[in-house]
Amino acid sequence: MQLPERDGDGYLLDMNAWTPEIGRAMAEADGVEIDDVKWNQILKAREYYDDNAVVPPIRKFAKYIEQNQKEVFKMWNTGPMKPITKYGGLPKPTGCV
Repeated sequence: MQLPERDGDGYLLDMNAWTPEIGRAMAEADGVEIDDVKWNQILKAREYYDDNAVVPPIRKFAKYIEQNQKEVFKMWNTGPMKPITKYGGLPKPTGCV
């Protein structure tokens, strides 16, 4: 699959180019395995963004998806909002993620 143009951090330059297939292909290209739980988090982040026009901080996002913040960090092995937003075709998060 031909991926749309991305910036130096791997985020889509055009959010409207995102599709679920592109999100999964981006993760695969980055060597990140996306299971059903992670994919659900990505979709929930898109839902939150659609409703609020902003990427939530991890504390607010963990509460939104009703999961323990520490467990979300463990699952992603990194600051979770960066890969969640990247593979969800959302803007880069700001602040502490």
